[in-house]
Amino acid sequence: MNNTYLSPTALIDSDHPEVLAFAKTHCQGDDVRERAVALYYAVRDGFRYDPYRIDLSETGMKASSVLATGAGWCVPKATLLAAVCRAVGIPARLGYADVRNHLSTERMRQTIGSDLYRWHGYTEILIDGDWYKATPAFNLALCERFGLLPLEFDGRSDSIYHAFDRSGNQHMEYVHQRGHFPDVPLSQMTADFRTHYPLWLEQAEQMRAADFLADVERENQPA
Repeated sequence: MNNTYLSPTALIDSDHPEVLAFAKTHCQGDDVRERAVALYYAVRDGFRYDPYRIDLSETGMKASSVLATGAGWCVPKATLLAAVCRAVGIPARLGYADVRNHLSTERMRQTIGSDLYRWHGYTEILIDGDWYKATPAFNLALCERFGLLPLEFDGRSDSIYHAFDRSGNQHMEYVHQRGHFPDVPLSQMTADFRTHYPLWLEQAEQMRAADFLADVERENQPA
């Protein structure tokens, strides 16, 4: 194959010094599968999932920005996983889908005006000739705190969101698959967000100042 899925890009900045250092530290295992799995868990659990941290600037969407802030929403965390894979010679690309996400908050619902989340991001990793989906968004601490089933990845099957949580409540529904991309399709994504989520973009600074975990915890208190 060519170097499309191995090369750094503007947003999958796999040549960034911090990305290279993180990849080197966490790339552990005797073969590609073991190393890809190790990188998946390092990204999944090493960075807090926070959909309030939306920043559609090129700087904000870089893989290295997740390292700098210690948190990110699904799209940048998937970008980081692709970057650290590429940094150690494992081909990786980005996939996107539109989903109905039932782990939300009243602040998110009011800001977005919908339960449909366009451009949910995940990573696709090439292992022994096959592409596997890996979704590193929800860190383990978040899942344990709010009764979600954590997404595991073994490098032998796709790792995508569960339809239900531990209690049998609806969790995630895949509505539309958008396919895979060699880099973040930022212009297309931004145009869609401006059309469908204008308030989310207008209030991005206020959202970043809010506390996603506190909102989720408050709204999930037993009646």
